[in-house]
Amino acid sequence: MSTVTVENVVFGQGRPKIIVPIVEVSEAAILTAAKEAHDLDCDLVEWRIDWYDKVTQPGAVSALSKKVKEALAKPLLVTFRTKKEGGELELPEADYFTIYHDLLENGAADLLDLELFTDEDKVAETIAFAHEKGVKIVMCNHDFFATPSQTEIVSRLKAMDRKGGDICKIAVMPQTDADVLTLLAATAEAKKTIAKPLITMSMGALGMVSRVSGEVFGSAATFGAAKQASAPGQVPVGRLREILDTLKLAE
Repeated sequence: MSTVTVENVVFGQGRPKIIVPIVEVSEAAILTAAKEAHDLDCDLVEWRIDWYDKVTQPGAVSALSKKVKEALAKPLLVTFRTKKEGGELELPEADYFTIYHDLLENGAADLLDLELFTDEDKVAETIAFAHEKGVKIVMCNHDFFATPSQTEIVSRLKAMDRKGGDICKIAVMPQTDADVLTLLAATAEAKKTIAKPLITMSMGALGMVSRVSGEVFGSAATFGAAKQASAPGQVPVGRLREILDTLKLAE
């Protein structure tokens, strides 16, 4: 697996990196969460801008992103999670790309989340612009209702790779214990053919094991909750670090 380096964080090497989400509404609450995240034992922070109450106001995201980045002193992943993939806000796709373009042009981000099933031409344009600005792309897909087949999960990860994502991410919802095994098997299969870091997870309490076993199966990062989780099954960040250290492979 090739690695992706963002500041001092190397995806695809060593233990899975811990990402903590900020899911707050107001600027004041977002900045408070960013300052608290500064002292957390995590590797980077995801700002979920679909929660931000001024996300559709021109220039608001790019302006606040600079303050968030300054408060963190850690790598920043910026994400607008669309409603169809479990996000907070219904937004026309054109606006989604407009917000991202302004962020890349005028704001601060180290990584940008792009959903697989969006306009291909716009995705390609956004990836090219992000790379021009030195921003890495986490390309992703989320299914909050079911777990696709192993073949389909691998197919989606390969599509993310082909479209130019620097890191390929998928999250699915298990209905049975067999679904969790499907996600883990798909991850192990994908890492043999995709030379980029992967982030995979089975959500909810049933899938929690997938959030801590990435070093074994091939997931390069996992999400831990500081206060409020951004997806079902996230483990508190302090406990997550302990578990990852306990489960580490021999060095």
